[in-house]
Amino acid sequence: MSAFLCRLTVALLLVATYVTAHNQQPNIIIILADDLGFNDVGYHGSTQIPSPNIDALAYSGVILKNYYVQPICTPSRSALLTGKHPIHTGMYHYTIGGAQPYGLSLSETLLPERLKTLGYVTHHVGKWHLGFFKQDYTPCFRGFNSHFGYWTGRIDYNDYTSFEHPGFWGYDMRRNMDVASDVYGKYATDLFTEEAVNVIKQHNKSQPLFLYLAHLAVHSGNPYAPLQAPADVVANFTYIKDENRRKFAGMIWKLDESVGQVVEALRANQMLHNSVILFSTDNGGPAAGFNQNAASNWPLRGVKASVWEGGVRGAGLLWSPHIVNPGRVSHQMIHITDWLPTLISAAGGDPSSLESIDGLDLWETLTQDHPSPRTEFLVNIDPKLNSAAIRIGDWKLLYNPQAFGHHWDFWFGPSGRNETAPETQLDVILEQVENSLAAKAIKTIYPEAFTDMKSLRLQSEVHCEPVPKNATLSCNSQEHPCLFHIPSDPCEYHNLATAYPLHVNVLRAKLKLYNATVVPPRNKPWDPKANPKYWGYSWTNWLDYSPPPTLRAQINELSDSFDFYDLYGDFRN
Repeated sequence: MSAFLCRLTVALLLVATYVTAHNQQPNIIIILADDLGFNDVGYHGSTQIPSPNIDALAYSGVILKNYYVQPICTPSRSALLTGKHPIHTGMYHYTIGGAQPYGLSLSETLLPERLKTLGYVTHHVGKWHLGFFKQDYTPCFRGFNSHFGYWTGRIDYNDYTSFEHPGFWGYDMRRNMDVASDVYGKYATDLFTEEAVNVIKQHNKSQPLFLYLAHLAVHSGNPYAPLQAPADVVANFTYIKDENRRKFAGMIWKLDESVGQVVEALRANQMLHNSVILFSTDNGGPAAGFNQNAASNWPLRGVKASVWEGGVRGAGLLWSPHIVNPGRVSHQMIHITDWLPTLISAAGGDPSSLESIDGLDLWETLTQDHPSPRTEFLVNIDPKLNSAAIRIGDWKLLYNPQAFGHHWDFWFGPSGRNETAPETQLDVILEQVENSLAAKAIKTIYPEAFTDMKSLRLQSEVHCEPVPKNATLSCNSQEHPCLFHIPSDPCEYHNLATAYPLHVNVLRAKLKLYNATVVPPRNKPWDPKANPKYWGYSWTNWLDYSPPPTLRAQINELSDSFDFYDLYGDFRN
């Protein structure tokens, strides 16, 4: 009888929690990893680098197996916060260099601005990378009540400097608009975690919270020290033979710790029972030394900055008590532009009133496991690179998939299945998941969670045969694009364009329609006036200030010494 009463009490508490949560606007937390590969999370099958806290969210939420992001950072972040494809905001061509005077257009209404109108308090922690040449383009002027983090594309993990070009080096850490020099020296992942936890602890629960935690991890740092993690953490991965991958493992471990601490902070402040947590990468992983990094998209083809599956198929999950039958794998088609209308719907807003966006409201699709209204999406178009890809149903058409050379058109490991420590066998890994900080917090809401992890893990894996000898090696002709059937060929081995010419024609026709809507890229030439050496060796919103008297002569002299467009391209034409 006592056991029955105990179970009844737990059931009644869960019902009460469910009813309370569903009568309130949920807290919304986005945790965005930087350059995390498809194969860099445990729930996709790798046993090389455990990610127990991330996996705990995945196994008790919804794993997004058919989820797509943009090939690189700035385009993905713009798509996430606007609900628009980058071809419709002009943010599709490369990323914003630290000295390029442009940003995401001020005419765009961003997710935090929309959530503010619904009563949310909004905070941004971590990476911005959507423009900072004038203060109006920075986070506190784009809908966030507070910002703590950096404005450029990457920084050193310990001293927070950003090296953008020879001679262009400076400190990049801000609290709102002020240079945050008082935090120097703490490992960046820990720094952002502490800030996020403090935001949660100090949150007044009379209003719902929107927290956008955009980590530096696991992006490479500055070129002279690209992969950085605390030595004692890296020492736990001695079984990984490749030194770079070993350091990368330490970076993932710290990212995973961060996720656990954020989830626990939500529980401790009695907010977890009414929260929506989105965990996502911004693009595919830079594998095999791309960007001086060591990610893995195995077994998918390609790397970051490509429209191959390895460049755009994202590691992602959604967690919330609002999810019906949690602990499942979503096969519905999802695109990063969908998060804005989906989260507006979760917040009680009306996504049907959002005009001129490309994203679709998938809240009921994901929380109630309904069919997705999305049946197609534009992977990317970049007219300057003569590159494009589109997905309609099961079919994907692409040409010129990689902007940085044919070398990156292939398949890169590690698989993570054949290099593990004895203590990282699957049962031990799943035990780590169940004992993680995140899992312990989640069990206060779902006591029966984590009973089907092995099955979910198997469902989440992508399986491909070894690369066949007759695999298509090149898709670099716009006149003769490649066609792949993704469900049967997720690793893009076999070009079926010759066998299915009608399918090619349909996808090309749709691609042509998208191409007609492309707006010009917003990219601007590299501005030597942005050099941090003119601004106290800090990156700043330089066009809001009058240049120092001696700056013009110095710029003219410097301009004669090297071409500012070597690294970022010449966008003057």
